Amino acid sequence: MGQINVVAEREFAAPPGQVLELVADYAETRAQLWPENITGYRVLAGGKGAGTRIGYRLHATKKRIRDVTAEVTAPDESTLVEADQNSTLRTVWRVLPQGDGSHVTVTTTWTGAGGVGGFFERIFAPIGVRKLWNAVLDNLGTRL
Repeated sequence: MGQINVVAEREFAAPPGQVLELVADYAETRAQLWPENITGYRVLAGGKGAGTRIGYRLHATKKRIRDVTAEVTAPDESTLVEADQNSTLRTVWRVLPQGDGSHVTVTTTWTGAGGVGGFFERIFAPIGVRKLWNAVLDNLGTRL
């Protein structure tokens, strides 16, 4: 078993506050940003920023599907953390100023499986997760 890290980044012409507001809107905006490898998305509590709870199925690969129930925290004004309550899966959104716009970094980490299954997970799951976040960032760019 080992830690798996997946990072996706994007720059946007919009100010950080506007970007973070959309990212933190789990009730409406986030539901519209998900690509097809997220199914069953629902807001379980809250809906905006810290204190929100969300659930969904993450299809990292065709055979690797995780049921996620995430609790959202905001450790500082530029960061949202989505911590799965069922596993070690954590996604950190960081939105920082970049020139006249914003730089968004999405980092997802989890403790991978051991053995042969873990070997394939370390190779293929990051590809699927990176594809997911790039699609979300593409959709976010369209919204901005």
